[in-house]
Amino acid sequence: MAQVLNGRFAAQIEGDFVVFLIGMRINKLLQVHKWFPVARAMPPMLKELGQHPEMGLLHAEFCLSGRTIMTVQYWRTFDQLHAYAHAKDLKHLPAWADFNRRVGNNGSVGVFHETYLVPSGQYESIYVNTPRMGLAQAGKMIPAAGRMNTAKSRLGIEESQP
Repeated sequence: MAQVLNGRFAAQIEGDFVVFLIGMRINKLLQVHKWFPVARAMPPMLKELGQHPEMGLLHAEFCLSGRTIMTVQYWRTFDQLHAYAHAKDLKHLPAWADFNRRVGNNGSVGVFHETYLVPSGQYESIYVNTPRMGLAQAGKMIPAAGRMNTAKSRLGIEESQP
């Protein structure tokens, strides 16, 4: 289990970055033969990316909520994310083709992704009594003191502004 860091911390990351949410929703629980291969496809992709940091993945975390399984991913650039998604010799494209062949539009399982391009300094975060996680895992986890004390100050907004 990850070490809990007591106190208030914020994340700091150099430059622009990308937040990529990708996941699946199990729509028909009994059609395990449809959704299980989809669920099984992500871990090998993350392993592949972890073995090749030059591809741009900074960090990934699994989230589970009801019938939805999602991975929050932090990437250095959109170009690196896009290159991985379209590389014919890597694991994503065959997994996507397999999904379309097995599931297509039958409704047993859904997939989704959202991509957010985050300009340098246009983010803020707070972690209180947590392990290093999320953006703090992709970048650095620093004490939330001084300029990092409030959400506005972490964003570089003067406290007098509404």
